Amino acid sequence: MTTRDSVLRRFVALTIGIFILFGLLAEGPSAALEGFLRLQFRPSRLLSDFTAMEGPGATLFNASMVGLLGLVTLRLNKIKLSGPTVAAVFTMMGFALFGKTLLNCIILGVSLSALLVGKQPKEYLIIALFGTALGPVVSFVAFEMGLSPLLALPLSMVMGLFTGIILPPLAIAMLHLHQGYNLYNVGLTAGFLGLFAASLPHAAGIDIATINFWGTGASPWLVAVVPLLSVSAIVFAFVCCGKGSWREFLRIMKLPGRLPSDFCDLEGPGGALLNAGFLGLGYSAFVAVIGAPFNGPVIGGLMTIIGFAFFGKHVRNVLPIFAGLLLAALVFGKSLILPWVVLAFLFGTALAPLAGEFGAYIGVFAGFLHLVIVERSGSWHGGMNLYNNGFAGGLTATLFVSIIEWYRNNVQK
Repeated sequence: MTTRDSVLRRFVALTIGIFILFGLLAEGPSAALEGFLRLQFRPSRLLSDFTAMEGPGATLFNASMVGLLGLVTLRLNKIKLSGPTVAAVFTMMGFALFGKTLLNCIILGVSLSALLVGKQPKEYLIIALFGTALGPVVSFVAFEMGLSPLLALPLSMVMGLFTGIILPPLAIAMLHLHQGYNLYNVGLTAGFLGLFAASLPHAAGIDIATINFWGTGASPWLVAVVPLLSVSAIVFAFVCCGKGSWREFLRIMKLPGRLPSDFCDLEGPGGALLNAGFLGLGYSAFVAVIGAPFNGPVIGGLMTIIGFAFFGKHVRNVLPIFAGLLLAALVFGKSLILPWVVLAFLFGTALAPLAGEFGAYIGVFAGFLHLVIVERSGSWHGGMNLYNNGFAGGLTATLFVSIIEWYRNNVQK
């Protein structure tokens, strides 16, 4: 009998394999490997589109290696794949297209945090995997502060360890703020830490220059990768899980998606795979229709949507958020192909649980306000937090939940 873990493991392994294959074929194995090595020593703050910096081959290969790191880490800690772990690996891979590298992932620091309080590292492993959002802090110290390499590299590792150590208590505290209605909880946490990480060098007179790499090329390998994965997810659902996958998918549509909502556990991996396939194809079509490039950040957003299709997002609860984002773009005259607007449409789906729990009108309003705040929030942390939409989404969700809960608890019956 095929188990949930084996189905998900095969799908994740297939995903990593496709990224390796496409990476090596896009520009040739030599160019991909050389570019991959150079990426480890490049600045990685927002917005660093690796496809514009080193090309599609090196970028896809880097994403595959970061995804493999996540998968191997789960395996070493004897953790089976589930909704949250699939979401974590896919998010790592997505952001390895525009910010994460093997060198700047800070998993070890979170493990040390667990040991310091007498816990097993695997108890904080989900936080560790998502916490790689703060990889730019490591790269900033190593490559942007103008320090001697003999000092910069060890200091960057120390900063990575320290950041990882303090991440778990903050992530747990931040979850209480929005009560699980922002799927990117570590994004809010990383944004909070990023404020301090950006303020310290600024106070010391170190310039934090704006980074703006946004690829506009049309590599067929980049265009094809997410649709291929989406179709693969649908095929996997029916081949590995049978016709019951459709019933599981329909039941998933009725769930609010609030953290923690493991769709694989609540309904089944087949329904979650169908959900991932439909969301991946739908949002890929949106990107194609508006004429946005399939570059590193955009594919990163699509990969994150696919990942969280196992852990909170579904077709029904993302649509009101999408409508609110579109309404705000029209009201304020924002072009849909502006980089930050495109990314808001993709990553703003973090607010899907608000629509799932409180209804479509709240979802539309939340999406509307998200576009307003995300335009500004990236400058607050200087691009140190890769999950900027998670930061903005956490603030938006906290605003809504605070008002709704206050009203529910205090209104006269």
